[in-house]
Amino acid sequence: MADRLAAGLARLAAMTAAELRAEWQQRYGSPPPRLAPDLLRLALGHRLQERALGGLSRASKAALRATARRAAPALKLGTRLLRSWHGRDIAVLVDDTGYLFEDRRYASLSAIAREVTGAAWSGPRFFGLTGSAADGAA
Repeated sequence: MADRLAAGLARLAAMTAAELRAEWQQRYGSPPPRLAPDLLRLALGHRLQERALGGLSRASKAALRATARRAAPALKLGTRLLRSWHGRDIAVLVDDTGYLFEDRRYASLSAIAREVTGAAWSGPRFFGLTGSAADGAA
């Protein structure tokens, strides 16, 4: 089994972008996502490894879901989030319907971060609510 997996991974490593897209179409039965060839190769390689060695156990999947739910801390009503972005001061108020930013209501911090930056950001990350800074917060 290990030899077969190694051979499959080596085959992926040698494929062109067009061959990777065809492999995706064959394996998944749908057009490949618009990803760089290296990312397609990684995704296809992951699928090969998963099939050869097995996927995550139910307990591991449940633990990952629980971790994801704890990732962003719950914010109390009235909390004010402040962030400076390219010389602009950003102030967001947490209220009972979501978030208030510049007299407009938003359902998520990510929507506000996208509005401010023009790019897809994680709202909790943009406002510094994830990672080591938030881990010690109570």
